[in-house]
Amino acid sequence: MSNNDMPTIELDYPIIRGTGDKAKEIKEFTLRRPMGGDLRGQSLIDISMAKVDAIAVVLPRISNPVIHEHEVRSMDASDLMDVGLTIASFFTKTKFQSQAETAHTPTV
Repeated sequence: MSNNDMPTIELDYPIIRGTGDKAKEIKEFTLRRPMGGDLRGQSLIDISMAKVDAIAVVLPRISNPVIHEHEVRSMDASDLMDVGLTIASFFTKTKFQSQAETAHTPTV
């Protein structure tokens, strides 16, 4: 798998897991490219539009460490948007990504 298949999400506002002395900060996690089964029960349109309910179901299935649904719903909006856009980017075929990058590359 390439780095594009397993991007790292760096959180501006870490997730706090646990309480007291056992509390742990999650500052970053990786995502793996979702397979069909990871998307079960969800609309591809909702996922690609980064709808919170869809992200909350899919993210625990593709994150390492696992980010639980209640943690997704507690995430800062800017971090959640980053996650949503990253997940949505998995739905763009490689050939179209190359074309988009070429089209937006300025020439000198």
